Amino acid sequence: MSLPLEGLSAIVTGAGRGLGRAEALELARLGAAVVVNDYGQPGRDGSGEASAGPAEEVAAEIRATGGKALAHTGDVSDFQQAQQLIQLAVSEFGKLDILVNNAGILRDRMVFSMTEQEWDSVIRVHLKGHFNTTRFAAAHWRERSKAAGGPVYGRIVNTSSEAFLAGSAGQPNYAAAKGGIVGLTTSTALALAKYGVTANAICPRARTRMTEDVFAGLQLPDAGLDPLAPEHVAPLVGYLASPAAARVNGQLLVVHGGMVAVVERPRVQAKFDSKQETFTYDELDALLTPHYAAQPVGETFGAAEVLGLKRE
Repeated sequence: MSLPLEGLSAIVTGAGRGLGRAEALELARLGAAVVVNDYGQPGRDGSGEASAGPAEEVAAEIRATGGKALAHTGDVSDFQQAQQLIQLAVSEFGKLDILVNNAGILRDRMVFSMTEQEWDSVIRVHLKGHFNTTRFAAAHWRERSKAAGGPVYGRIVNTSSEAFLAGSAGQPNYAAAKGGIVGLTTSTALALAKYGVTANAICPRARTRMTEDVFAGLQLPDAGLDPLAPEHVAPLVGYLASPAAARVNGQLLVVHGGMVAVVERPRVQAKFDSKQETFTYDELDALLTPHYAAQPVGETFGAAEVLGLKRE
């Protein structure tokens, strides 16, 4: 019996540790050949000896179990290095089939205290990083589709966050970047559907090096798998990357702790028409003020209820 991703190749960004590592291992377990991307250079371990670096360590872990993998240490927020990442997968494995965008950083601060550099760096790594790899992967699939005269196989899994869905007061840069990723995902899904490519976004909740401060107050369980373990997220990525998910496109899913929630697209709550050629201030006041007076105090477009989702 063949594995669901057998014969396919994948890229996972930010895969040297945490969530990306778990995703790379899962894709390899399901049969994919994987390019493990993680920005940085080989370093030194605790004894002072030279170490291969996290990307190569994960790639070696995959190869040790009989899989195919290689490391890439480029910066996906750099346009040319992102292009080189896509080219590496194509040159090594003949084609690219799956792109998992996971790389990211945190620079948390309240909006009234945030520096320009803190804003720019998070937008650059998360949002521009997602665009850069998507841009070159999309071009690859479009060219292959033209050569084949029909659809090809392509899967994009992007990483958004509940910080975008619910709003996160201390993370304006991160929430904005993650919201932008959802917009990028739905746009990409529509643009590439005719080529056979799907694009979806996940909002994972996981305890990783990047989020250790965020979840510092949530204790580890005495026994069993941590509800915030990255291993709860990886199977969904594997599914979305598989042929079984061919009809899943332009979707947003929340995943953590043995639970997956499909997020419904925004709906129009109310609609008001002017009785004149155009609205006046007084007419809007007469319509919108009582409308919002009837709404719950403090309710915004943010969906704070997603933070309460858990496995039953």
